[in-house]
Amino acid sequence: MPISQVCFSHGQESGPWGSKITALAAVARAQGLAVESLDYRHLPDTAGRVERLCVHLATLPGPALLVGSSMGGYVALQAARRLPVAGLFLLAPALFLPGYEDIPDTLPGVPVTIVHGWHDAVVPWQGSVRFAEQLGAELVLLDGDHRLTAALSRISEVFGDFLRRQNGVRPC
Repeated sequence: MPISQVCFSHGQESGPWGSKITALAAVARAQGLAVESLDYRHLPDTAGRVERLCVHLATLPGPALLVGSSMGGYVALQAARRLPVAGLFLLAPALFLPGYEDIPDTLPGVPVTIVHGWHDAVVPWQGSVRFAEQLGAELVLLDGDHRLTAALSRISEVFGDFLRRQNGVRPC
């Protein structure tokens, strides 16, 4: 399904326009996509964040690509279970941790790419491997920590490729 809208969900300790979201938003805008990033800083738990995202997604004219980082990855995944989405791009998603165990076995027709750092001391990369294996999703493991700031240019490349594939643009 072609993507026209990208909706970002930040992690627990960050904000809606942190360095990763700002960089990836620039990639999406360069491809002509509408971009927004919800502010969850006043919502400490995942349930409230998922509800906020679902309410917002229901106002859009069509399915959006959800990009989530850490806790925001889990939030995006839960929203994708409830509403149609154009895809998921997850950065160090909080998966299979206490409070984050409710993980779907399948997401039919939803393209998923997961990026995670080998040196993540906050959210172990093994959860991303397990989830990618379950779904048959694309998984990119990078030499980085939880914040992934050192790998931002590589993540931007992976994200750009993901967007082009979803919009039917073949690489040169």
